[in-house]
Amino acid sequence: MHKFAKFIYFNVMKWSMNGEFPAHVKKCVVAVIPHTSWWDFPLGIILRNVWNVKINFVGKKSLFKPPFGWYFRWMGGAPVDRSKNSDTVTATAEVFKTRETFRLTLAPEGTRKKVTTLKSGFYYIAKKAEVPIVLIAFDFGKKEVKVSQPLWPTDDKEADFNTYKAFFEGVKGRVPEYSF
Repeated sequence: MHKFAKFIYFNVMKWSMNGEFPAHVKKCVVAVIPHTSWWDFPLGIILRNVWNVKINFVGKKSLFKPPFGWYFRWMGGAPVDRSKNSDTVTATAEVFKTRETFRLTLAPEGTRKKVTTLKSGFYYIAKKAEVPIVLIAFDFGKKEVKVSQPLWPTDDKEADFNTYKAFFEGVKGRVPEYSF
């Protein structure tokens, strides 16, 4: 699958890569921006095969029940309780403790529509789980995926978010007008 994914990504799609995914990092939060289209999901699936690494996601518990629960687990999913009475950040951070390898991918925009500020859950999950954040930019304008080095969240949220915003500056999503 790795060679096939590389062939599709580089030769068929004709996309490029700016940076390398830090495969040596076994636990991290992977923040992917911009999230403007359903096309982001298949691109992510191709990329994790190009990099030959397992990248996970979380979903509401009900997704992991029969008849499709096996599929979401097979795809790298982990169930979390997202009800109003639950602390989703803590519940998600707890998943890191139960796994030897867990690279959690999230879309910090929280929607595929245009936003001007990022949601902070990814940041607080990384802090609580004591793992770094890896930034991934899906730049449909340049047909390029840009990857950051692992960034450890500090106690200066504003400075950290300024770093994150600078990384994604000028990046165009599949639907450019919705880009962050």
